Amino acid sequence: MIPVGSGTPDALELTRRAFESANGGDYDAMMAFYGPASVWDVSPWGLGIHTGEAAIRRFLEDWMGGFERYEVTVEELHDLGRGVVSAVAVQHAWAARGRGHLRLRYAPVFVWSDGLALRVTHYREIDEARAAAERLAGERG
Repeated sequence: MIPVGSGTPDALELTRRAFESANGGDYDAMMAFYGPASVWDVSPWGLGIHTGEAAIRRFLEDWMGGFERYEVTVEELHDLGRGVVSAVAVQHAWAARGRGHLRLRYAPVFVWSDGLALRVTHYREIDEARAAAERLAGERG
């Protein structure tokens, strides 16, 4: 656990590192950003809400592991303060044996506390994500 504070990574840097770990395909590195109360919410996509490290890892392994190659490109990162970061990203994934390519543009909103992602919600609509991030930052004030 990396606490947020003086001399430690801020929410924006933690978010960058989380994306980098996803590109590395190292599930142990990815899970360093989540704790027992963390929530991975992909319900806007119809993929459920996953709470806790084991559930989040299982989802990530099922999702990313289902592809021969997976990468994410970050287009935007915005620190709204109070541990809230909104992003716009594109997932690229290639099915085994060249059976297809998935390109998925989405907008995750991260809520950080004490170096852990408390909640990551993956929105389909960028404007909806930005509004949610602004609301969350205001609520945490």
